[in-house]
Amino acid sequence: MSKLDLAKEKIAFLKLWLGIVVLTDISLVGWLISNSGSVPAHKMIGGLMSVCALTLAGYKLHRRIQSSIEALEEL
Repeated sequence: MSKLDLAKEKIAFLKLWLGIVVLTDISLVGWLISNSGSVPAHKMIGGLMSVCALTLAGYKLHRRIQSSIEALEEL
């Protein structure tokens, strides 16, 4: 497998995980909004912390994908 094909596969794999992270993040935000008045405070705090962590993970994955795409220009 050439370096170009390997880099493309790596980007595709990272994009898959980015999609999973974004989907989970959006679902959790929806759950927090719809249940904001009926959940205990510790679950709300945990949910908000999870949203922050997922958003940060999504951003880091995006940056990694972007740098991998920029590295393709060199191949």
